[in-house]
Amino acid sequence: MKDFRKSTVYQIYPKSFCDTNKDGLGDLRGVISKIDYIKELGVDYIWLTPFFVSPQNDNGYDVADYYNIDPGYGTMEDVEELIAEADKRGIGLMFDMVFNHVSTEHEWFRKAMAGDSYYKDFFIFRKGKDNGEPPTNWESKFGGNAWEYVEKFDEYYLHLFDVSQADLNWENENVRREIQKILKFWMEKGVKGFRFDVINLISKACYEDDDIGDGRRFYTDGPKIHQYLKEMHDTTFGQADGFVTVGEMSSTTIDNCYQYAGRDTGELSMVFSFHHLKVDFMGNEKWVLVPADFQKLKDIIFEWQTKMAEHNAWNAVFWCNHDQPRVVSRFGDEGRYWKESAKMLGTIIHCLRGTPYVYQGEELGMTNTDFTDISQFKDVESLNHYQILQDKGLSASDALRIIQIHSRDNGRTPMQWDASQYAGFTSEDSKKPWIAVNSNHEKINAADQLKDEDSIFHYYQKLIALRKDSEESDVIAYGDVEPLAQKDPSVFAYRRTYEGHELIVTANFYEKEYQWKGAPDLNGFRKVLGNYEETEIAEDGTMKLKPYEAAVWYR
Repeated sequence: MKDFRKSTVYQIYPKSFCDTNKDGLGDLRGVISKIDYIKELGVDYIWLTPFFVSPQNDNGYDVADYYNIDPGYGTMEDVEELIAEADKRGIGLMFDMVFNHVSTEHEWFRKAMAGDSYYKDFFIFRKGKDNGEPPTNWESKFGGNAWEYVEKFDEYYLHLFDVSQADLNWENENVRREIQKILKFWMEKGVKGFRFDVINLISKACYEDDDIGDGRRFYTDGPKIHQYLKEMHDTTFGQADGFVTVGEMSSTTIDNCYQYAGRDTGELSMVFSFHHLKVDFMGNEKWVLVPADFQKLKDIIFEWQTKMAEHNAWNAVFWCNHDQPRVVSRFGDEGRYWKESAKMLGTIIHCLRGTPYVYQGEELGMTNTDFTDISQFKDVESLNHYQILQDKGLSASDALRIIQIHSRDNGRTPMQWDASQYAGFTSEDSKKPWIAVNSNHEKINAADQLKDEDSIFHYYQKLIALRKDSEESDVIAYGDVEPLAQKDPSVFAYRRTYEGHELIVTANFYEKEYQWKGAPDLNGFRKVLGNYEETEIAEDGTMKLKPYEAAVWYR
């Protein structure tokens, strides 16, 4: 049985991973075709974003049928083969379950709209205000009001996301029973884990106007959320040995996460929190251009590291996913120090306390898009905000610049397998990929990196092996975390300790050489991994850090 604390998860966004039937969309057979590549990287689980039947208004996060495969991705036989082939290689499949909402094309919603009262109660319908306004002033995460009017009922339904994603009514026990059935179905197919999308939004506290915000305080970490998660755990995956679960927690609090991911709380194995990825926001506002706040980044990461440990709770640790820009573009360097900065960022994450997640292409140092026109973007959130920003008075060029930096499409361009026309994502005689390939695939691709022992791929391979199968693995998996150089303006460093083992991570977060006068005493330590051959340490203990230099030290 795998220990998830010594495991690494590889996230695949199937639509952008590998296309085998030449339609320009990635598919499940594409994942099967690359399973040996994933095995070579050394990961233990594959998290697949949704491939269920869907109109694809939100790239599969609008599920119309949880039991069947969207024909664009393949067939049930493909899923079964993928589970079996991964299992042969010691890799477990983790499926992405979207249970806050369903597509308005789902059978449940269609029956609700036909007037079936049983299914209407699966959703959150409310009368509008006497003045003809929606029930509350809550804002959708994708822009605009979160309520949609249905003339037939003279009522509105709630959609915290796109208008085609109707929120489920978790107060209704029949909804919860249906969800339990879905989970059991996939567990019987041999799935070894679940990732739960925005799961902390399922319990709504009330339906009132928010006079100080956008409504999120009334539906985030709601009053029955722990009850619902415990029930789901106890009736489904909690009955299976070694089953791994992770909850995506939107705008959550750390106090709630002690319970969501506590060792003995009976809810989830671990949580995704995103506070550290808002350090280049202005408050909670994403669609602005501000420099990343390095001190805030350290403070947030170390607060979650130390406090989750104190409460025996577990983090997922990550930089990238399908909703985030590429980390090397965000916090590193796309130019001269591309390789060094990508390795440095990987070192920081993989030696923390928590289960690391690698997003497809992160192990290659893939960068943000090089799109120059709004017509190249596909993401519904980005397109909505391009218009919203202009409605607020920004020029089209300024709005585009913000979209280029923050769009979710930055993480969704096709996986760069080789230097061919479509980066090996699909063949040269196929339809164009659904979203454009980044032109730097001629320089950044898997084929080249597999041949190069100094590549980012091989560095990630070593990081993953270090946690799983090395003399250092216990201290990485189980050790305490002590922040070092917490107020230093350039250095990200920490110490891990466990049963007489000690590990120190040192990293220069920037492109300038740095004289670190407060470096820890490394007497008796050996350097087990680093992105430069030599680390210069003066007689007085000052560490001369090269641009983006990172190292792992052990004794």
